[in-house]
Amino acid sequence: MIARYSLPEMSAVWDLQNKYRTWLKVEIAATKAWVELGKVPEEALKTIEEKTKDYIEGKKEFDINRINEIESVTNHDVIAFLTYIKEIVGDAAKYLHFGMTSSDMLDTAFAIQIKEAGEILLKDIDRILEAIKRRALEHKYTVMIGRTHGIHAEPITFGLKLAIWYEEMKRNRERLEAAIKRAAVGKISGAVGTYANIDPRVEEIACRELGIGHAKVSNQVVQRDRHAEFLNTLGLIASSIEQFATEIRHLQRTEVREVEEPFRKGQKGSSAMPHKRNPILSERLCGLARVVRSASIVGMENIALWHERDISHSSTERTSFVDACIALDYMLQKFEWLISNLTVYPENMMKNLNLLKGLVFSQRVLLTLIEKGGLTREEAYAIVQENAMKVWAEGVEFKELLKKDERVKKVLTDEEIEEIFDLSYHTKHVDYIFNRVFG
Repeated sequence: MIARYSLPEMSAVWDLQNKYRTWLKVEIAATKAWVELGKVPEEALKTIEEKTKDYIEGKKEFDINRINEIESVTNHDVIAFLTYIKEIVGDAAKYLHFGMTSSDMLDTAFAIQIKEAGEILLKDIDRILEAIKRRALEHKYTVMIGRTHGIHAEPITFGLKLAIWYEEMKRNRERLEAAIKRAAVGKISGAVGTYANIDPRVEEIACRELGIGHAKVSNQVVQRDRHAEFLNTLGLIASSIEQFATEIRHLQRTEVREVEEPFRKGQKGSSAMPHKRNPILSERLCGLARVVRSASIVGMENIALWHERDISHSSTERTSFVDACIALDYMLQKFEWLISNLTVYPENMMKNLNLLKGLVFSQRVLLTLIEKGGLTREEAYAIVQENAMKVWAEGVEFKELLKKDERVKKVLTDEEIEEIFDLSYHTKHVDYIFNRVFG
């Protein structure tokens, strides 16, 4: 992912230094397990740990150029790395990678990186949940028009809109937790997963040491449905952010202007038109959602590997996982800032609600005529629609038309008609809904 959309903490997870550090942690954890099982001398482990301690702690950096130089000969990145580590450790390095195949180390290390990345994303979501809840409570009774098909429907509140977003992000958090648990799984089972050259207990001990789960059964790789689920979950989360950002874009349109992205001092909206205040961040979030979603397709296509494994998944995972995690981290943090600082215009919401001269109360008129007038639904609907179409055509007040309609006057008094147009009718269950969502 380009630097423009990369934030430091997530980028560090996928940094080459951290990758090699994680590879080394896996190799040492496996060696510790062999020591525990009495197959490797403890002295050798001490030597390995002493000579690699600064690398594990990040005090020293791996010589990338040297590793690349070795790989230019071996044409194998894991062998190049192990050869480089032998240059640091000396003879004790012969106990590293003992009985293991490359994917034992690669997939187990990958699981650790997935867990680290996932935990950052969970923190991001937690901050978004806090921000949405805060704004929802602030605008619990900020009345606005609800829209279906882009057309005015009935009154809602902005707080209710945000409560829906809150619940959606809660579901996304639950999905992500489950996906991390299934994807953050290592395997140290040897060449085709039979443990022929490695004790199964090494896998259990090492993965426990590394803080991840282990596959109950695997072939030469951890099965890729786990990774596809993780990427699909990232795609779902990105799609939720896109949905919220799309709504903000619609509500910021000049003709609507019910909310607006913050416009900072010195900010410019257009190189040509000085008056412009564009929803650029929301548009950026919508665009990046496409990048994150694209990774989910790659993840699903990586499931079908040949026999016990091939490496058609390897090249794609080096980019798709990195880009998806970094892009979503950026999206989540930017959306949290956006929702926290979003400008809301209640007066415009009320102005827009009244644009249709009271037509948004048509359903209550319909139901009241049925309830009090003994009319069939078809009869009541015809009366209400006839008057509603006059409002569309002539721009007159819906309420005044109803008061003049003899069919309505036979059923409802002017006072009863006035009562129908009371906004509080549409907000009477807001507390109940908020209690269900926020407790």
